[in-house]
Amino acid sequence: MLAECGAVIVDADAISRQTTAAGGAAIQSIEQIFGASFITPAGALDRDAMRQLVFSDPAAKLRLEAIVHPLVTQETVRQVRAAESAGARCLVFDVPLLVESGRWRHQVDQVLVVDCTEERQISRVMARNDWTREAVQKVMNAQASRAQRLAAADVCIYNDSLSLAELASLTRDVAAGFGL
Repeated sequence: MLAECGAVIVDADAISRQTTAAGGAAIQSIEQIFGASFITPAGALDRDAMRQLVFSDPAAKLRLEAIVHPLVTQETVRQVRAAESAGARCLVFDVPLLVESGRWRHQVDQVLVVDCTEERQISRVMARNDWTREAVQKVMNAQASRAQRLAAADVCIYNDSLSLAELASLTRDVAAGFGL
């Protein structure tokens, strides 16, 4: 919705997924470090297998991050330069682990958090990913808490039960505050 208002979106999660897709820049290193069992027959990261490993082994999570994060940073920088060269008025960084990283907060002008109750978050992830409640809770337990995300926010949209029209209206208000 911010893109519809004129923002250029740099999506760290999408970039991360590109690096771990078939032929992605991280695949060879992931296979070398973790083994072929973490690569699907199509040549992509087996996300389910890796998720199980990294949420049970913190050292494995650090090894994976050491492979993927520099690649995400490199592509992010490339996208920012391209957007700035094209005269972008507002860059929006969609960073799922903004609070956890500790570095992003100091690199942006404002942080927008789209918030909902934890129960709503769990139900949305279960529906979107076809995960069990336990799987969602395990991931959430490894991430910043709702309170930590809200504490990092300069702007918050509470989206527990908004219609798309209501969300769009609030987003346009926020976009205006961002100069769009």
